[in-house]
Formats: sequence, structure tokens, C-alpha cells
Amino acid sequence: MKILLTTLNSKYVHSNLALKYLYSVAVGSGLDIELKEFTINNEMGYIYGEILRGGYDLVCFSTYIWNVEKICQLGRQLKQANPSIRIMLGGPEASYEAASFMEENPWSDYILRGEGELGFFQFCKELVLSGSVLSGLNPEKVYGLTYRKDKEVRETADGPVLAMEKLPFPYEILEMETDKVVYYESARGCPYRCSYCLSSLEKTIRALPLERTFKELDFFLAEKVKQVKFIDRTFNYDRNRAREIWKYLIEQDNGVTNFHFEICAELLDEETFSLLGMARDGLFQFEIGIQTTNEKTLTAIQRSSNIPKLLSNVEQLIALGNSHIHVDLIAGLPFEGYTSFGHSFNAVYALGADNLQLGFLKLLKGTKARSQAESYGYVYRSEAPYEVIANDFISAGELVRLKMIEHVLDLYANKGGFSQSLHYLCKASSATAFRFYEKLSAFFYEEGYQHRSHKKEDLYRILFRFALHLEEDFPGISEKTKTLLSADLEQTMNFDAVKKFHKKGWEF
Repeated sequence: MKILLTTLNSKYVHSNLALKYLYSVAVGSGLDIELKEFTINNEMGYIYGEILRGGYDLVCFSTYIWNVEKICQLGRQLKQANPSIRIMLGGPEASYEAASFMEENPWSDYILRGEGELGFFQFCKELVLSGSVLSGLNPEKVYGLTYRKDKEVRETADGPVLAMEKLPFPYEILEMETDKVVYYESARGCPYRCSYCLSSLEKTIRALPLERTFKELDFFLAEKVKQVKFIDRTFNYDRNRAREIWKYLIEQDNGVTNFHFEICAELLDEETFSLLGMARDGLFQFEIGIQTTNEKTLTAIQRSSNIPKLLSNVEQLIALGNSHIHVDLIAGLPFEGYTSFGHSFNAVYALGADNLQLGFLKLLKGTKARSQAESYGYVYRSEAPYEVIANDFISAGELVRLKMIEHVLDLYANKGGFSQSLHYLCKASSATAFRFYEKLSAFFYEEGYQHRSHKKEDLYRILFRFALHLEEDFPGISEKTKTLLSADLEQTMNFDAVKKFHKKGWEF
């Protein structure tokens, strides 16, 4: 009996840790289990062909907001081509509202809800006993399973929450993919209950013992993988535990591997700052979800934040100068209008993080935010990723303007190479950073630059054209900008590229 575990990742460098866990718990069952990962950029015909010619009896898809639409297409096509094939789905897009998902998608046979390791192990055990995916299988013996019987959709009870130490370490079982980001989980659950986040639905926090965590980190260090990304929802929820792991990684540093953490900056203290200051440049990178500085909004989304302390701690972390810092804002939250979002943007931009990501609220299945949609006048996409179109506090047009700002912010501030020129232009032409990016994005779109991608060198020319555009209101701004753009150019590109740029000139 052949089983395929598969998904469509958003990028080639990404991988699916959930499938690796499922493979690890079932590989000793005696069943023929394969794990293959595709991307959303692969042609649908290619994915369909690869799966169909594999001759699988059961195909298990891991579903998320970025792939569920394509997986639904694949599921329908596979069932049309081979009615005897059985299709199982898992992941958040299928798990929440599982019964209605199956009713809307008659090609689906099973949905494994929630954390799937125990349920999948039980399902494989039942397959071994029955000898077939078509008959004899007893779904009642599988935790967290939604299935069909007598033309009805039925569900078994959710299973117990497993202790982390009972789970296998998948990277000792599967071959290491050295060309991809390595995802690692040392804890599950989140102490916070943010209304828009799926992690708020998890009831308990569980962590691996430190001894096992160190052993598994040793494995990555020995392999000298490029990056290990911890997917723990709030890595430093336990300050002492977080410090122990950071201390261990500093002491065992192989000079190559980078470790990524999602943290709560408010929980950082002086002892932690002193420790992190000892890390090699590039050993760590931190992702910090600030989301908003609007107190009323924070209350509405059940997010408790001491904003002054949060901003101060992020600033102090950035000041250490040895780690890449990524911060997030979310547009479309309750009580956060366009002007209020501008205030949040200014406060966070001023911190000087390496990357400021402007996200847009998505009303995910199962979240409290989705259940409150009517209360706040939300209009949102009916299909994944369920992104907000408008609400009582911000219009559709204003969200589009923020999308424009997001675009130019990513091209110039986040991609790097414009630090001196951006700093000068922002100070010289605008009262605030938000106002500057409003102007820059408006110019960028009015000139039609959004219609195609641009080489890095041409982004310098476009920014100079923007400075020329400002010249009437701010005499002398274009020449000063050209000087600083030249300085930025020389710091970013090699000698030959700079020489080639100046030979072509500033005309675009």
C-alpha cells in the first residue's frame, strides 16, 4: 500500500516540518510511505502528473492559506482520474470547519484535525490491519478524524495533547535538505491569545527538555546547515529557558549556522541583552511582532503590550548591532484607521530595524477575529487567504494606499542599499517617515514603475527622479540626493558595477 505525504510550499527554500513529523511516526508501520514537497510555483500539470504516476493508494495534503486553492484543484483532478484513490487533508485550512470543508469538497475522504502525529499513527495502524484504504478500516479508532460514512460526514473525538519528548526527531530519520531553511520546533503552544492568530487556539504550552534540545541543535551544528528557523510561537516565553538555549548556541557556534527566533521583546531584560551581546555577528536573527501602537486596538485584539517598554527593548536589541532584526505591523486591525496606522508606522520605522514588514489582516478560519467580523464591519476575501478589504475604521482605498507603501518600503528600505539617501530624503522632504513613503509610493505608481520589476541599479535612478520631482518645493534636494545615492551605490555594489552605472548615467 503506497502513501504520499505532500504539500505545496510557498517557496523552494521552505519545507514542511509537519509532514516530516508524520513520516517519522509512521515510517516503521510497514507501509510504503513517501514524502514529496512541491511549491505553488510549480505547474499544476507537473504536480498532478507526479502524483498520479506514483500510483498511490492514499495522498495526504498539508493545507495552508497559500496552497489550499491549488490543493483543492489537485484533489478534484486526482479523484476524476482515479476514483479509487483516497485523499486525506490536514493543516489549518482543512482542520478548522472540517465538516463543512468535506461537504463542500466531495472528492475529499478524510481530514486529520489539529496536531496529527497520534491520529496519523493510529490511521496507519488501521490501514495495516485492514489491508486496504477502500474497506475494512475502522475510523472510530483514530483520534481527530473527520470522515464519510453512509453518505454522512462524521467526526471522532480530538486526541490527547502529546508531550513534546514523545515525538521523534525527524531530521535523524529523513535526509537533511542542505539547500533549504531547516525548520525546528522546541516548544508548542503560545501564552498569548491574540484574536487574529491560530496559535491562540492552542490550549497548552509544551517544551522539549533542554538536554534533548541541545542534542538536536548539535546535529544541525555538525551538519553546518545555513539557517535553522525555530517555529516556536513565542520563543522566549520562558526567559530562563531561552537564555540557556542562546547561551548554548553562543558557546557551540560553528561560525556558519544562523538561528532565527520569533520573540516577545517586552520579555527581554538586562541579563539577556548582556548575553546576546556576546553572540557572533549573524549568529541570531529575531522577528518581533509589534503589530500596532494603538492602545485601543491592542485591547480589542486581546494583545497585552507595554508599548514604551516594547519599543525601548527593540531599540536596545538593534543597538547591539550583531543580529538581523525583523519587525511587523498589521494593517486592518480594529480601531486602527489610516491616520492611526501612520502613527504606528512612524514609531516602528524610527527604531531602525533591518526589515519592517507591513502585513494585512487575514481573518483565518477558527480565530476569534473571524467570528467578530460583523461587529467591526469587516469585508474580506471569501477565499484564502481571507485578507481584509475594508472595515469600519479603514476604507478599501486606504488599504490599497498602504499596499503601495508596502511595495516601495520593501524595494528601498527592506532590500537595503539606500540608507543614506533615504534618511536624507525623509528628513528633507517630509514631516514624518509615513508621509515620505506616501509621497514616494504615489510618485512610483503615477509614473507606472509598478508594472514591471527593476534591476537594483534602476531603483537608484528612480529615487533620483523622485528627488527631481521634489526640487520645486525643496530647492537643492536633487543634487544632495545624487551625492548620497552615489555613496550608497558604492557601499552596495562592486567597483565594476559602479563604473558601469556611472557610464550609463542617471537617466532612466
